[in-house]
Amino acid sequence: MKIKLQEDVLKDQNLAAAFNRETFKKTHTLVINLMSSPGAGKTTLLEETMKVLRDEFHMAVIEGDLATERDAERLRLLGIKTVQINTVGGCHLDARMIAKTLPEFDLESVDILFIENIGNLVCPSGYDLGQDYKVVVLSVPEGNDKIPKYPVMFRRTDVTIINKIDLLPYVSFNLEEAIRNLQEINPQAQLKALSAKTGEGMEEWINWIKDAYRQCTKR
Repeated sequence: MKIKLQEDVLKDQNLAAAFNRETFKKTHTLVINLMSSPGAGKTTLLEETMKVLRDEFHMAVIEGDLATERDAERLRLLGIKTVQINTVGGCHLDARMIAKTLPEFDLESVDILFIENIGNLVCPSGYDLGQDYKVVVLSVPEGNDKIPKYPVMFRRTDVTIINKIDLLPYVSFNLEEAIRNLQEINPQAQLKALSAKTGEGMEEWINWIKDAYRQCTKR
């Protein structure tokens, strides 16, 4: 019975992911699932990304947290439509949660939808939300062991962002080692090293988003 229940849950999840993906395809909305451990800088990265892109693209956010709307409120201050999902203990978002929020948006007018997932390097990696791309953020204070210790997360990502590189002189983090570790686990993944705080390296990330949007509009 336990196995059947698990199969039923995964079936519902996968159906919801397919529904989301088809919905986004129809509206030509680029969807990026942003994942990381707590404190890696996802929200700051989103804030700085939106400051650069908001005059060119209509963006929106689905914000995932266990509790509070603190991160959502930061994004709303920028004038970005942000819908909060509080999982009240759940360690990841799933496609059914995303599907329930979609009526809150006018997706026909949303060029880019960011999904800021729950801060966790384990659970979010296994769930398809119907996104176009999975992006994981790793901050240099977390250390070099995270990529090899959490291979499933980094194996399933399209882009890995190394954030807070402005702290490289002050912490024990080897950027070249991180690049090697990622290539061993996921040779297809792109890596962007940047500092959302200082802006260093942000141009490459911004250009990647613009290119991803152009690809999205061709589907």
